[in-house]
Amino acid sequence: MKLRLLTYSYRFAEQVLNSRLAIKQELETILNNSSIRIDELSRPQFNATLDNLFRENGWEIQPPVFDEPGDPSARMDFLKDRVGVEVEFGHASFIGIDLLKFQVASYSGLDKIDLGIYIVTTKSFQKEMKKIMA
Repeated sequence: MKLRLLTYSYRFAEQVLNSRLAIKQELETILNNSSIRIDELSRPQFNATLDNLFRENGWEIQPPVFDEPGDPSARMDFLKDRVGVEVEFGHASFIGIDLLKFQVASYSGLDKIDLGIYIVTTKSFQKEMKKIMA
């Protein structure tokens, strides 16, 4: 089984991402990487695989949202060229917190990102992962 990407754009995010075509193509390459084997993947393995792929492509891993030293409370998953990425695989209760990170990081006081990308799994993907973990 191969990963298939479904995209949704909010507030012209697709147009902003298209203006950074190299980043868009890099994200698609990372998410469609042949090392991502859905039929063998658990949530921890998927997170580790994505961490490695993003790191290999020069993305900052777990950058802080705030500039306060020693404050580990708010971190994005990945950051590169003012594009923030959050990955969430099963804890829907975190969506508000994750989206708030994007909102805070984009405001003028912090001005760290121009665009936030939220990567989630579909219901059918979750079912496949449950089969593997069972």
